[in-house]
Amino acid sequence: MKRKLLSPLTRRILAVNLLALAIPVAGLLYLGTYRDQLITQEMEALRTQGEIFSGALGEGAITILDNGTEMMSLVPARHIVRRLSTPTRVRARLFLPDGSLVADSRLLGGFGQAVQVETLPEPGGSAPVIDPVLDFIDQLASLLPGNILPTFREDSLASINDYPEAIEALRGDISGYVRQTPGGDLILTVALPVQRYYQINGALLLSKGGGEIEAAMREVRLNILFVFTGALIITTLMSFYLAGTIARPVHRLADAAERVRHSIGRNDEHIPDFSDRRDEIGDLSKALRDMTNALRARLTAIERFAADVSHELKNPLTSLRSAVETAARVSDPEQVQKLNRIIQDDVVRLDRLITDISDASRLDAELSRADLERIDLAQLLATLSDMHNTTAADRELPEVALDCLGEGPFGVNGIESRLVQVFRNLIGNAISFSPKGGRIVLRLEREKNQITAIVEDDGPGIPENKLSNIFDRFYTERPEGEQFGTHSGLGLAISKQIIEAHDGSIHAENRHDHAGNRKGARFVITLPVA
Repeated sequence: MKRKLLSPLTRRILAVNLLALAIPVAGLLYLGTYRDQLITQEMEALRTQGEIFSGALGEGAITILDNGTEMMSLVPARHIVRRLSTPTRVRARLFLPDGSLVADSRLLGGFGQAVQVETLPEPGGSAPVIDPVLDFIDQLASLLPGNILPTFREDSLASINDYPEAIEALRGDISGYVRQTPGGDLILTVALPVQRYYQINGALLLSKGGGEIEAAMREVRLNILFVFTGALIITTLMSFYLAGTIARPVHRLADAAERVRHSIGRNDEHIPDFSDRRDEIGDLSKALRDMTNALRARLTAIERFAADVSHELKNPLTSLRSAVETAARVSDPEQVQKLNRIIQDDVVRLDRLITDISDASRLDAELSRADLERIDLAQLLATLSDMHNTTAADRELPEVALDCLGEGPFGVNGIESRLVQVFRNLIGNAISFSPKGGRIVLRLEREKNQITAIVEDDGPGIPENKLSNIFDRFYTERPEGEQFGTHSGLGLAISKQIIEAHDGSIHAENRHDHAGNRKGARFVITLPVA
């Protein structure tokens, strides 16, 4: 059978493991909470810087006129804004109470001849493979709910009306905003009032890009990607290993089962033995091996049974053929009558053989389909003994006595009709071998979870070397004087098959007197208690 490069089982294991790994990694790459914490920290730091800026402006850039009016001195204010913002990489803008912009850390000189200062990005290398991946992750994260921010637009003609936080600062409030540029970069702003004592002389607006936040986010994501890549490699290898430890033995078992199916008549194909694994694959291997061995044993038994049937049928057929051919040639009435009796006996023998063979062949199927029920063995044996004893005296047959030892109940789970068949076979055999005036005893005993049924007779017993052979198919041990062909030799074999199907056992032994002489046979049946 042709195998795919990746079996369906391998693909399923790989998909489940990768999905289990990808879900938490995707959550880690989002980093929404971590980003919010970084923004909060930056806003707190920006507010602290703003308090320093506004305090310095309040102390060093406000002039008190002769009439006691406070006024912002623009030149000192611009120097303070410029000097304080340079080392902090923060853009500072100063608005007067009328809303006019009088100082900007990004502009040098006066506003009429100002030179704009641009902050250069920090030098750093680029990774041609990693950067596009991180950029793609950033874009996906920006589309998630909670990451969509107001747009920050900034141009040279911007006024205080473009910054609501600056307007709030002129009213004495401290506020901050988080926005993003059209290109998606973060902009953090904080506005504070510039005042001396309780008089507000202007509004200070500090703004800072989110480059440090984005850099921290990218660094964390980069570390997560490195860890994810390593975990992905390990997970993939482990998935292939796990799938291999399952799929390969299953493939071997399937291939072996396929070969056994095509060569079931031979014994050269075997199921691999994985029982040393001590897992489900080992259990499956053991079950398949046991099933295959049972199937081979069944086939062997069927072949042997067919051979035995052929042999047993040939004997009466040969006798019948010989009698018919002879009857066609003789004219003596007495000889013809004698041959007719032989023909009738052979027909009766064939009928009995065919009936018993049919019963034995369908026994397995019937036992596997039938539903078990609770049966009281004491009541069953009592009924059989009463039925026999009712007519035993008229037919000059031995009496059957029932003896129940110990406390009941004597219930077993089984098929009543088949258990009746077993005890009828045993009683019938006992009657055949019992002498005139003999006695047959049925005895029931119970010990814990086991019930023992015993059938004893007063016959000649069984040869010691035949105690196990009598349960073979077509084995016959005829009592003296019995007509040949009365028994098919299948009764005890069928009885053993029925008892073993009920999880019980049956064996034969001889009864002996004090001198050690055989004085009868004993059949012992054990069955589990229901």
